[in-house]
Amino acid sequence: MSFTRRAALAAGAATALAPLGAAQAQGAPWQMATPYPDGNFHTRNIREYVADIEQATGGRLKVQVHSNASLLPMPQIKAGVQRGQVQMGEILLTAYANEDPFFDADAIPFLVRDFAGAKRLAEVQRPFVEARLQRQGVGLLYMVPWPAAGFYTQVPLSSVEVLRGSRFRTFSPMTNRFAALVGANPVLVQAAELAQAFATGIANAMVTSAQTGVDTSAWDYAKVFTPATFSMTKNAVLVSRRAMEALPADQRAAVLETAKRAEERGWRYAEEAQVAAERRLAERGLQIGTVAPEVQAQFDQISRTMAEEWVARAGEDGRRLLEQLRG
Repeated sequence: MSFTRRAALAAGAATALAPLGAAQAQGAPWQMATPYPDGNFHTRNIREYVADIEQATGGRLKVQVHSNASLLPMPQIKAGVQRGQVQMGEILLTAYANEDPFFDADAIPFLVRDFAGAKRLAEVQRPFVEARLQRQGVGLLYMVPWPAAGFYTQVPLSSVEVLRGSRFRTFSPMTNRFAALVGANPVLVQAAELAQAFATGIANAMVTSAQTGVDTSAWDYAKVFTPATFSMTKNAVLVSRRAMEALPADQRAAVLETAKRAEERGWRYAEEAQVAAERRLAERGLQIGTVAPEVQAQFDQISRTMAEEWVARAGEDGRRLLEQLRG
């Protein structure tokens, strides 16, 4: 087994890769890449998770966390785990929907309406996602949702027409498709580049969580946030199966057992973050909007269209997933 270790320089401008091989056998720490900043609840949960791993293994397994895309940008993290550049990584599942539509199930707009619905979807979705990742040499440790996504606009979302013709920031195929259905112009922008994209006019509207709005100081570039439970997409924490199989049995068990606790804690953090983030946006001056019934009816029609399109891509497994969710 061979792995590579990528150490980010302090300035973040350059990286160096070094083989782990023999060093791993001597107890070198695992490397973990996440694209989110340290202030984000997902990253906080990860740091608690790796501390739990270290404690549960008596310090025999340590994990070094590289946050804020300082080691690998999000589009490269999953491949990094597959190739052994890093032993662990965190991704937004829907960002990898081009690989497999099942990574996109939780991004179907308005498929779930609250945390209870999101948890049910996660339970139904998990075996499908696990099977697909296992074929790629990757294990799924846990999944944690983002707070419900809402719309960031320059004027109140009084109708779907507000989005028509906008430069609508997207981050996945599903958000691209939504933009097309509402007549917006999609522009792909990573979270770390949001403020600059809005400041330079590349984007002027988007749908994402209140937490991302806080992370990127949305009050500097948007005027209205409208909670809408557009989607409750999930982050997945992944592990190299080769790295796991190289561990002693007791350490493998510790990684999996602490992952269960991290998942439970992460869901709690997500609920807390939704309340705190929406309050923070309001405190910093964003108008907090509401979705009128007639607007929601239009969104629901778009949701039905996109769910049907998703099943056409996902096939029989996709049909089964939605039947289980709605059953």
